Amino acid sequence: MSTTTRTAGETKRLGVETTGIEIIDEQDRTARPADLFWPWFAANVSVFGISYGSFILGFGISFGQAIIVAVVGIVLSFLACGIIAIAGKRGSAPTMILSRAAFGVQGQKLPGVVSWLTSIGWETFLAILATLATATVFSELGWGGGTTTKIGACVVVAALIVLASVAGYHLIMKLQSVLTWVTGIVTVVYVAMTLKDIDLGTVTALPSGSTQQVIGALVMVMTGFGLGWINIAADWSRYQRRDASGPAVVFWNTFGGAIAPVLLVVYGIALAGSSKKLSDGIAADPIGTLATILPTWFLVPFLVASVLALVSGAVLGIYSSGLTLLSLGVRIPRPSAALIDGVILTIGTVYVVFFADNFLNPFQSFLITLGVPLAAWAGVMMADIALRRHDYDDDALFDSAGRYGAVDWTAIGTMVVASLIGWGLVINTFAEDASWNNWQGYLLGPLGLGGKAGPWAYANLGVLVSLALSFVLTWLLRRGTVRRQEQSYAVSSPEQV
Repeated sequence: MSTTTRTAGETKRLGVETTGIEIIDEQDRTARPADLFWPWFAANVSVFGISYGSFILGFGISFGQAIIVAVVGIVLSFLACGIIAIAGKRGSAPTMILSRAAFGVQGQKLPGVVSWLTSIGWETFLAILATLATATVFSELGWGGGTTTKIGACVVVAALIVLASVAGYHLIMKLQSVLTWVTGIVTVVYVAMTLKDIDLGTVTALPSGSTQQVIGALVMVMTGFGLGWINIAADWSRYQRRDASGPAVVFWNTFGGAIAPVLLVVYGIALAGSSKKLSDGIAADPIGTLATILPTWFLVPFLVASVLALVSGAVLGIYSSGLTLLSLGVRIPRPSAALIDGVILTIGTVYVVFFADNFLNPFQSFLITLGVPLAAWAGVMMADIALRRHDYDDDALFDSAGRYGAVDWTAIGTMVVASLIGWGLVINTFAEDASWNNWQGYLLGPLGLGGKAGPWAYANLGVLVSLALSFVLTWLLRRGTVRRQEQSYAVSSPEQV
């Protein structure tokens, strides 16, 4: 296991975090649970959240149903992140290193690859949105939104993401606290200026949808918010004091992540439900379309805040994807790992924005497909965390011969089985543009759910089923394993969950 070469104080002065996947030194664990509010709030207080109102109503549900879906889906998904964050407090290591306790030191590479691909994919998606939003706003201003604008936007967005993620934890935490105020204030002004566009009569008249439609919208919200972050949730709690309260870590993670999206999505539901034209436009260009109902003088502040919010989310993801890359055995410094992932993000953004005729839909199909095994991994991890009563054995997390072993076949088998069942219960919603992904949904017919054209096809049951199934199987099948791992492992203050 590598060792930390600089203290947190030295890191802050240098401006670049050199700590990689190793355990954080005891003297450097100075963060409080309330500190978790800032990165989670800043990464989610984005006007992009307003766009989800259109996405939810796209399932054909009523205003009341949409509000329930938004509140329940957002809060529950970030609560799951909060549970995973407990592992960071207990082990002071990145999420995928802590995952070794459940999957084994070598077995963790399976969920590690899924996590890395998911993080890179989603953060590239955010960078693409930021670039396209810039072009749209420039067009509204009459400044041109063509190739030159897109190139400039792409360069600025990529540079911000890469530089912040390379600098690391301490700079990111400072930036997030600043970005919270900037994006928060502009978002509040946006809401105030667009209240006139809401027609409550039209919104409340929307017809109710079926149970399947409500479940489909719920799953979409959960995967778009908390479950989209769950594979990196412990990365931001690993600097927590050892005596920090577990429930407090869960609360501040959940509250910080959920409060802004709940308010923004509910407002977005009212806004999108008032205008079919606006709702349809959001589907093609989420951020840019929201700018079209603003007065010209506010477009620049709106653009800056929107791009910064998207960059904020992308920075968290790229920082963590770099740590995941290291956990897979790549032997390079953490800043170099973040830089590599930043370069991949930049290349992906350039290709989609400038060269791909129709890449966005296949790209989203690929990301949604990864959501099923990611949910399966999350179920295993949450059950494993709930079963444990002690902090992790630091040395064993890096030793295949240690108490966690090389491969835990029960955890691996659970993730694989839950994923196979989950993929059988979802369908490719971009069938025309990603025909190579039409193999999903193979259990909808045999289980009597109406097949790929039936009422349950778009409910995306597979995500919830894989999450719940992997949790239950882990809880039942690995209780004895966890008990044996923790036997004779003395800790000064064991934490009860």
